[in-house]
Amino acid sequence: MENQSSPPPYAPPPAPLNQSDERMWAMITHLSALPGSFVLIGSVVAPLVIWQIQKERSAFVDYHGKEAVNFQITMALAALASFLLFFVLIGFVLIWVVGAVWLLFTVIAAVKANNGEYYRYPITIRFIK
Repeated sequence: MENQSSPPPYAPPPAPLNQSDERMWAMITHLSALPGSFVLIGSVVAPLVIWQIQKERSAFVDYHGKEAVNFQITMALAALASFLLFFVLIGFVLIWVVGAVWLLFTVIAAVKANNGEYYRYPITIRFIK
């Protein structure tokens, strides 16, 4: 005799997000990079995790998640290059420029996502398509 309380053989797809929740999760995906900015790869981890959890529930969040992760990887590489250039002294100036660009574009992307707009970061390497 079968146990009738057993789960189905497959997991049901996640419930889609409503428009307000889509905008909120897309915004959080961008802003989640800010606390991790003190560690070179830290700003990539939170957007990556949020994107992976929410991407099946919304095409809007999937788009913004990819954008956020691509931009954070690009900025981490730019910061690494700046640190390497400390030896020729240009890195001391370049790291401030990278930081300002990173902060400015991250905030702009979060605002655009919260407004329900699709935002494409400039100067970003598209690692994830």
